[in-house]
Amino acid sequence: MKTFSFKVDALTSEEFLEVYIRGRQLLNDPLLNKGSGFTVEERLAFGLDGFVRSGFSPMEVQVERALEAYRRKPDDMERYIFLSGLLDRSEPLFYRLLCDHLTEMVPIVYTPTVGQACLELSHIQRRFRGIYINPDNVDRIDQIFQALSRPHIYLIVVTDGERILGLGDLGSDGMGIPVGKVSLYVAAGGLHPAVCLPICLDVGTNNERLLADPLYLGYRHRRLEGEAYEEFVEHFVLGVKRNFPDALLQWEDFAKHKALRNLTRYRERILSFNDDIQGTGAAALASLMTAMRIKGSSFADQRFVVVGLGQAGSGICYMIRTMLREEGLSEEEARRRLFPIDVQGLLLEDDPALEPQQRPYAQPREAVAGWTLGLPGRVGLEDVVANAAPTVLIGVTAQRGLFSAPILEAVARTTDRPVVMALSNPTSRTECTPEEVARATDGRGLLATGSPFPPLDWKGRTLRTSQGNNLYIFPGVGLGALVARAPRVTDRMFLAAARAVSGMVTPAEEEQGLLLPDMESIREVSARVATAVAIEARDAGLGRLLPDGDLEALVRKAQWEPRFTPYRPGPAGGGA
Repeated sequence: MKTFSFKVDALTSEEFLEVYIRGRQLLNDPLLNKGSGFTVEERLAFGLDGFVRSGFSPMEVQVERALEAYRRKPDDMERYIFLSGLLDRSEPLFYRLLCDHLTEMVPIVYTPTVGQACLELSHIQRRFRGIYINPDNVDRIDQIFQALSRPHIYLIVVTDGERILGLGDLGSDGMGIPVGKVSLYVAAGGLHPAVCLPICLDVGTNNERLLADPLYLGYRHRRLEGEAYEEFVEHFVLGVKRNFPDALLQWEDFAKHKALRNLTRYRERILSFNDDIQGTGAAALASLMTAMRIKGSSFADQRFVVVGLGQAGSGICYMIRTMLREEGLSEEEARRRLFPIDVQGLLLEDDPALEPQQRPYAQPREAVAGWTLGLPGRVGLEDVVANAAPTVLIGVTAQRGLFSAPILEAVARTTDRPVVMALSNPTSRTECTPEEVARATDGRGLLATGSPFPPLDWKGRTLRTSQGNNLYIFPGVGLGALVARAPRVTDRMFLAAARAVSGMVTPAEEEQGLLLPDMESIREVSARVATAVAIEARDAGLGRLLPDGDLEALVRKAQWEPRFTPYRPGPAGGGA
């Protein structure tokens, strides 16, 4: 049963919610609960008289009260638990608080704190959010989806928990990631929380710690694999298409071979994308575009080393190669400027262990002929840095300290403004820190990191580090594709998104070393990204045939502002 519907008064054009539940049930619904924010009229109409204290608190007063409680918490995990509890009590209040304090709270609701929260999720679970599909209930997926009380679903973020951040297989404890991503879609992108749905495909876990933990709440079996897994995912996707035909599906934190297979198999069948591949690539590209502007250089003048060729690294390589081709380089010329490294060292074309996503970027064997190597037969990171003289160093490895002082110093000798992107998170897994880059480059390095770092005082200058967060990309891409009514998400939409993000970095921010806009402007970033994506969809023949200005107006109108909407009673139990 639906608990409410979006309505517009035919006489006054006032927007309101027609609500079908009453009393305690209304107070217990986080999408609808206003706490002390119910008006006298609403208290009488919905049977709340006597269930709430007599005092009335508008949204801004409740935010002040919540912020005071939040800042009283002793550590980040307690702050995460507090915010989760607030989300479970009143989503409008939670999102108003989050939007008003984004820079302070994004590291709590998402990286890096969400990583620790996922490690402990079965131990800190208070209330279940979203939908859990497992092998025992997948045949009832239609009944599960139809039991949702929300009026419409436009966005789904789904994980199977196998590759959570840099932490590995966390089973259904990985649900913290879709929940966190939905929070960012609402706070940064402006989607209404009622149209967003986090889902976990709880297909088991191979994590021995979880299987032995009596408090673990997930499907306590080894992971579904092979044909059985693929049939399960197919069943899920078909269920989404039947029940939520207008929804965008974001794949999140799947193991790399499954992520690539799902993206390839379903991107033409359902409106979907993979944020770990495409979003990471676009966020990195936006940072690189700004770096090239600061350097007064082009992509074609650089030599790129990308370490870690899983889904994030391959997405970054794809975007770099796309820019090199856009600047007029041939496929072979682009390849010679891009040096991908994985566990076996530099990827070479004749390596039989190459994975499908790695093959397009592997170097020919003759490219390293004549190189001096530390160990014959293997071309490691140190060898690439010493022989290729890179100007850009990118890491997505989850290996703390991989970019050592000698490596950073060597890159700094090849260019006046070395570019370093240590994109792994959480903070404990970063390849290097801002201080290490500043020390190795004497403050000349341009840096983006996966997790947030505070400003750094360096020889009388304040150096700021951009967090190369997909938050700059995915909310706007999702919003733009939905507003455009696109049937699919294309790679060129991500290119348009990267250009829009980089174009927002001001000269003053560039002077401080920032490669991305300030996090406080993230809703404006998302609006511009969404507009760029909608325009690209239109120009590609995939979106609504509207002028640029009309598409921008639609995007901005679609961005929900957290507030307490007026309620009017509908028939009790009358939700369709």
